[in-house]
Amino acid sequence: MNTVVPLISSGVAGPMGVLHLPRLWLKLSLESVGKLAPGYPGAGKGYDQMVIDGLGLKRDAVIDFVKKSKPTYPQFEAWVRKSAIKGDKASIEKLNAAIRGYIHDDETRKCILGANGLPDDGAAPKDAVNLNNLDDWKEFHEAALK
Repeated sequence: MNTVVPLISSGVAGPMGVLHLPRLWLKLSLESVGKLAPGYPGAGKGYDQMVIDGLGLKRDAVIDFVKKSKPTYPQFEAWVRKSAIKGDKASIEKLNAAIRGYIHDDETRKCILGANGLPDDGAAPKDAVNLNNLDDWKEFHEAALK
C-alpha cells in the first residue's frame, strides 16, 4: 500500500482562517485509511495539539470524527466550527500568531537544514513552518522520486 507524505503546509489556512487546520485534517484522514507516511503522526504533540487546544477542541473527538466520518475538508471545518469552544476571531488570531511565531530549537534547525544541504546562516529560515516545509519536501522527494 502506498503512503503519502502530507504536503499541505502548516502555514495554510482554510476558509475558517485557522493555520495548520487543513494539514491536521489531511494527516488524520490519511492515518484513518492507513496511508500516512511513516514518521508522521495523525495528531502529534506540536502544531496538531496547538490547534486542538487553541480552538478548545477535545483531542479524541477530533480524531474519532475524522476516523469515523471521513469528512471532506469543508465538512471537517463545519464540524470544527460547531465543536470549537474558542472559534472566535481573536482566539484564531492568537493561535495563528503562535503557529507563525514558533521557532524550532537549534538542534532541530541544524538537522533539517543539514539534511537539505543548506547552510545554517543568516539566510536560513528560523521558523518551524518553513523548516517543516523543507523537511516534508525532502521526505516527499525520498519517498516518491528515489
